[in-house]
Amino acid sequence: MPSGARMPHQGAPMGPPGPPYGGSPAVRPGLPSPVMEPSRKRPAPSQQVQQQQQQQQQQQQAVQNRARKKPVGFPGASEMPARQMDMREPQSDPTLGSNILADGLGATLSVTIVTCSLFFPLSLPVSSAKRRKMADKILPQRIRELVPESQAYMDLLAFERKLDQTIMRKRVDIQEALKRPMKQKRKLRLYISNTFNPARPDADDSDGSIASWELRVEGKLLDDPGKQKKKFSSFFKSLVIELDKDLYGPDNHLVEWHRTPTTQETDGFQVKRPGDVSVRCTLLLMLDYQPPQFKLDPRLARLLGIHTQTRSCIIQALWQYVKTNKLQDSHDKEYINCDKYFQQIFDCPRLKFSEIPQRLTNLLLPPDPIVINHVISVDPNDQKKTACYDIDVEVEDPLKSQMSSFLLSTANQQEIASLDNKIHETIESINQLKIQRDFMLSFSRDPKGYIQDWLKSQSRDLKLMTDVVGNPEEERRAAFYHEPWSQEAVSRYFYCKIQQRRQELEQALAVRNT
Repeated sequence: MPSGARMPHQGAPMGPPGPPYGGSPAVRPGLPSPVMEPSRKRPAPSQQVQQQQQQQQQQQQAVQNRARKKPVGFPGASEMPARQMDMREPQSDPTLGSNILADGLGATLSVTIVTCSLFFPLSLPVSSAKRRKMADKILPQRIRELVPESQAYMDLLAFERKLDQTIMRKRVDIQEALKRPMKQKRKLRLYISNTFNPARPDADDSDGSIASWELRVEGKLLDDPGKQKKKFSSFFKSLVIELDKDLYGPDNHLVEWHRTPTTQETDGFQVKRPGDVSVRCTLLLMLDYQPPQFKLDPRLARLLGIHTQTRSCIIQALWQYVKTNKLQDSHDKEYINCDKYFQQIFDCPRLKFSEIPQRLTNLLLPPDPIVINHVISVDPNDQKKTACYDIDVEVEDPLKSQMSSFLLSTANQQEIASLDNKIHETIESINQLKIQRDFMLSFSRDPKGYIQDWLKSQSRDLKLMTDVVGNPEEERRAAFYHEPWSQEAVSRYFYCKIQQRRQELEQALAVRNT
């Protein structure tokens, strides 16, 4: 027979007589139920069943622990993943190690090196982009027993885990805090000043021959800790300067500035008009609230005690009023039973809480502007031409920018990642040194026995890699098929075929009779 040839496999596989594979086999009368080896499909003696099971368990354990038994120090040796070794049940070859060891230990070592390089030519390098896990940093228990000082490293590892959990929790808290507005109330000092230019008869241009005044509106934030100074106009949504209507007429007495998406911020406003008499003017400043604020209807403002506030704060105050006065329906929690004040404001005896935002639209008004009355003086003897006013404005909390920069910063993360990679590489090198140490110790205690066990492990790995089942070396000889089990196997094969054919005929006759 050629090498690797096997008995032709047609129809049902070899096994006890009975239905095809998958059914319950029927045992022929007078024939004991034999125990079959998984590789040869031949009956094994009953007294060897327990020994065979123990041997299979030892082989599986040897394959799983092969990484500890592999001589890593030898050139060409490489590790195979455990999941690849568990793909198939390994088969043992008890004659391989003994035949090689018959030539002496020196020849065994040379064969071991060659076998190692031939059986495992492929290496599995660990990529730097491989995702590291916390478990990869832990030192094995056997290494900790060998080096008691390593407990300090494990204590640091436990502390690092707690620190990582704390930092992650704080990052989540910061992310949630950034979603909410973070405002601080600061003082904006407003400077209103004017200059007067008297008429000059000897002036060449027309502007100098006519008396005029110039009004300036400027301001700055007091004790601004920010590095970037905000422009004066960035605090306002609109600015209106109303002059004396009798002096400048209905078409020229208003000076307006309104914010648009394309508005460029400025540090102040200037208004220049001709005139040689003092002028009364009114400044209307509308602050730019972010998020927008609204003025409440007088009835609702008296009820909630709020004059101007954001929409979310107004709804929250309404809900607090409902809970305090127990207006929520006890049977249907979605509805609110209005008291006499709610009925006056919302004009209904009962309403859903989801309807409140829509009903609030008619009760919210634009906030009141800041009104400043000023006199533009043209008297040259008047030295008090500058007026100062302090206005409360809301600015972003400086802590918010620091929190954002903390979340966006990657410098520390890169440094931590590089240190983690060094730790992983160090742990891997320690594990490799531990494997080499175990190999050297085992080899020094029993060189012959250890090399024999290792060669058996290499033989099983070779069969797994080449997908070899059974023992081709024995199957290629004619004597293998003259053993007593071969006749029994042929008989069972034909018996299965006859049973299969009989079932087909019975089914055909049953169909024909019907």
